[in-house]
Amino acid sequence: MKQHIIDKIKEYDTIILHRHVRPDPDAYGSQGGLAEIIKATFPEKNVYTVGQEEPTLYFMRRLDQIEDSVYDEALVIVCDTANQARICDQRYKLGKEVIKIDHHPNEDPYGDMRWVDVDAAACSQMIYDLYKTSDGQLKMSKEAARLLYAGIVSDTGRFLYPSTTIETMIYAGELMQYDFNRQELFNNMYEKDAHVLKIEGYILQNFEMDESGVAEVRLTKELLARFNATQAEASQLVSILNGVKGIQAWVYFIEEDDQIRVRFRSKGAVINGLAMKYGGGGHPLAAGASVYSWEEAENVLTDLKVLISEK
Repeated sequence: MKQHIIDKIKEYDTIILHRHVRPDPDAYGSQGGLAEIIKATFPEKNVYTVGQEEPTLYFMRRLDQIEDSVYDEALVIVCDTANQARICDQRYKLGKEVIKIDHHPNEDPYGDMRWVDVDAAACSQMIYDLYKTSDGQLKMSKEAARLLYAGIVSDTGRFLYPSTTIETMIYAGELMQYDFNRQELFNNMYEKDAHVLKIEGYILQNFEMDESGVAEVRLTKELLARFNATQAEASQLVSILNGVKGIQAWVYFIEEDDQIRVRFRSKGAVINGLAMKYGGGGHPLAAGASVYSWEEAENVLTDLKVLISEK
């Protein structure tokens, strides 16, 4: 499959790369990293990265604004996106062919060609694997290395998550050999503004955990406004409860104007099935969904408690 993808990249003059809505560093890293590899290898090709920009990730990449006509006779590659509904910029359908590259469970096998590896710790790891196994057909650049390294570091929780493998560490070590400023990258990824630290403190002081080890955090629009925090900034704090002794699984409810974002995390129980019940999905231990009322949020919490009690 990897060779088929390389052959398709060689075939097209215009290549447009997409990723999922509400992007994280792995979404940007895989999308931008592959774009930079293609540019380094085929400088004559027209390569674009598109989607709604996330201001907290400006340090990684700024995206392109293109007309619909650019999709004519173009190859579209969608990175790090499990299902079609979550593809950012639905114009991906206008391309001549679509390739899916992803490491989430393949519940929605869209596209003309698919490479899905659920054992990969990050989609950025898959992109580096594509380069590494190309036997010189693809070229790496320091910018591509910077983006892929950021994606791997982020999606492995700085190599702490169980998804981290020996291969992950080897690939990260090889990427570190390229000439980019890792300290600057880490500062951009993990330094927090004072208002974000304050809401982090609020979460640590106010989360609720029951006797079964299920915890919840509710961040209403009013609370976010009180701390001058965005929904994207709040979502970055989902993993901070990981160090709580006795915690088995937890859920964040983050209220937006038209929905309540649901973010699940687990230390052992598989929770992506529960996310799928509410129209979402994700990894076995990290998943998300959306609900549209606090009553529905209560149902989510009840279902999570039942799931953990049956574990």
